[in-house]
Amino acid sequence: MASSEGFLTDEQREMLKIASQNVETALPSPRLSSSPKSPTTLLSDHQLKVPAGGKAPTGGIAVRHVRRSHSGKFIRVKKDGGGGKGTWGKLLDTDGVSHIDRNDPNYDSGEEPYQLVGSTISDPLDEYKKAVVSIIEEYFSTSDVEVAASDLKDLGSSEYHPYFIKRLVSMAMDRHDKEKEMASVLLSALYADVINPPLIRDGFVMLLESVDDLAVDILDAVDILALFIARAVVDEILPPAFLTRAKKTLPESSKGYQVLQIAEKSYLSAPHHAELLERRWGGSTHVTVEEMKKKIADLLREYVENGDTFEACRCIRELGVSFFHHEVVKRALVLAMEIQTAEPLMLKLLKEAAEEGVISSSQMVKGFSRLAESLDDLALDIPSAKTLFQSIVPKAISEGWLDASFTKSTGEDGEAQNEDRKLRQYKKEIVTIIHEYFLSDDIPELIRSLEDLGLPEFNPIFLKKLITLAMDRKNREKEMASVLLSALHIEIFSTEDIVNGFVMLLESAEDTALDILDASNELALFLARAVIDDMWDVWIPSDVFLFFWSSDGRFL
Repeated sequence: MASSEGFLTDEQREMLKIASQNVETALPSPRLSSSPKSPTTLLSDHQLKVPAGGKAPTGGIAVRHVRRSHSGKFIRVKKDGGGGKGTWGKLLDTDGVSHIDRNDPNYDSGEEPYQLVGSTISDPLDEYKKAVVSIIEEYFSTSDVEVAASDLKDLGSSEYHPYFIKRLVSMAMDRHDKEKEMASVLLSALYADVINPPLIRDGFVMLLESVDDLAVDILDAVDILALFIARAVVDEILPPAFLTRAKKTLPESSKGYQVLQIAEKSYLSAPHHAELLERRWGGSTHVTVEEMKKKIADLLREYVENGDTFEACRCIRELGVSFFHHEVVKRALVLAMEIQTAEPLMLKLLKEAAEEGVISSSQMVKGFSRLAESLDDLALDIPSAKTLFQSIVPKAISEGWLDASFTKSTGEDGEAQNEDRKLRQYKKEIVTIIHEYFLSDDIPELIRSLEDLGLPEFNPIFLKKLITLAMDRKNREKEMASVLLSALHIEIFSTEDIVNGFVMLLESAEDTALDILDASNELALFLARAVIDDMWDVWIPSDVFLFFWSSDGRFL
């Protein structure tokens, strides 16, 4: 049984006593035993004792950690066989400093000590934001649109372009009218050529979402941002429907929603709002499109007179509108078709401008594409326009100043472009026909004009245009439109044409409401009148009626 005085049993105590006695009898000659530092004394000084508390002492030296040196002295040694002074140390002693000799034939570079080098992890977006601030600051200092556009292109990271839009506008908002105007001009210049339209819309959405924060530092931030958005709509870099769609994503109590309200009601609904917005910030740095077109026309006509290619290229550079060089290309080609003697001069100018880098390849292709789209209209004034154009294109490609991709894209999209041109021409014709009808009230003449066009597949488009134009006029024109629809239904329009025309009106109702405030009510009246005038024959699609029935069963 274990003793109550400690954790050692009586048997263990007896064995410990015998072991101590054996050590004493095994010691060398008595000469050493009388030494003050004899093992007997050493052991008696460090005898293991078990106190009454039941814990063994921790200060004593265990027997296995005592070793006699060659001098006869007993010393305390390291645990795990590490040895002490004058010993070899333990088998794998790593306490000493090891030195690697690179001249050693057995040298292994993998044994070299390595050092962890700390490096800062950079966020690409943070780097982009820093870079665009520098570009914007430089642009505000130099007013150089071309350099700013080039720097932004070189920066890359097009997926971050919304942050550029946000930074440009927010920096301009806190500056003078000059910088605000410059920001608007730069946005127009970058549109499509450098920044894709969806990314521009995303940038303005980010501004709307952060206007609450901007208002802390810029007291009139709401009004200024409303002006920027209205100006973007006027400059056609934001579609009018942007305002309606953005409202759906913002809480009505937010300042962003307030911005859209002000832009729509205070700026875009005002008479002559486009001209007012373009001049709101002074327009000192802004050259309108019409003014630029006039400068280009004068430049080209002067070139026809003097034939100085070098001077003409210099003038094109001085325009400072590299993003608008496609207009130079288009007008040069038109002049080449209008004046036979000018054709070699114009082709020489375009070739020289392309080779000298004055007009970029993308701007050259864009200019040719714009002219290709307007050839039908141009042929009314220049009958040989299509033939001349078809002769210029292969010559320009063979000489290397027009990219061969132009013919590939026009070939692939030829049918679609022809269809688009046909539709654009039809829309232009029917606007004239409808205006003449509102003046003359001559239904038979209008029907003859539609039959002469010979495009019955576009009848729903005529109906849409007729009602849209009538909605923005007085009651007289609205009544004339309803009477005309009844006559057309009897003479040349099918019920399906009528239904499809109204469906197109319903699908575009939100955009129409941006220009005609009471559009929903007016359109509902036109549909109700069509029902009363029996235009639907016996049937009407239920999904068309659903557009006009409210949740409480009222006809809207």
